[in-house]
Amino acid sequence: MNQLTHGDPHRRPLHRMFTSVPKNYDLMNRLLTWRMDERWRKKAAKICLENNPSRVLDLCTGTGDLVLHMAKYSKAHSPELHALDFSEPMLAIAGKKAGKKNIPTVHFRLGDVAEMPYESNYFDAVGIGFAFRNLSFRNPKTEIYLSEIVRIIKPGGRFVVVETSQPENRLIRFLYHLYLKWVVAGPGGLISGHPGAYRYLAWSAGNFYRAQEVSALLRKSGFSEVRHKSLAGGMACIHTAIK
Repeated sequence: MNQLTHGDPHRRPLHRMFTSVPKNYDLMNRLLTWRMDERWRKKAAKICLENNPSRVLDLCTGTGDLVLHMAKYSKAHSPELHALDFSEPMLAIAGKKAGKKNIPTVHFRLGDVAEMPYESNYFDAVGIGFAFRNLSFRNPKTEIYLSEIVRIIKPGGRFVVVETSQPENRLIRFLYHLYLKWVVAGPGGLISGHPGAYRYLAWSAGNFYRAQEVSALLRKSGFSEVRHKSLAGGMACIHTAIK
């Protein structure tokens, strides 16, 4: 979750975090989600790999978790795997993780979602893990980002989003928002050493769109078929959009 603009004051602390990359970044993700984020990324990776794609992109890859799951589950047909991010330090960590797992086949690349260095209709599938919120929520470049995503996906290809969501059940939603406010924004910020970034994370997750609103946004951007599957009572969701 790390593709940001610089103009929004809410986003500045998060941008600093992604460029400074705290040593416990991955650990904080595991702790704050009770390791559920790993299971959700695995599900998204498997959906990206359905229909044996030839080329797959992990967009806003961060420290590479999603693309490394893709590499693990794609050994049978070995698609061409790419990973893009705007943070050079994040990509360096992702590359080291790939090396430790003996995965030399991922093409990591530095770049901006607003102007991606790929040809049109290049990818059979594009996945994004917990970064779509930063591209689409109160972001003045949302239309540009989505237009670029649609551009690089082949007709019939898929865009797979795993992201936070809003539980439909009022009690679950209430408890979820309490957790964001009193655990993610508070202790999470103190432990990480980046309180501003985790306040932003809690604020953006607590105010992010419902699943149906994300579906409408994806359809409006040019995807012809959109479906979603709720996770953990609706606290997260996997969206699959077909071009």
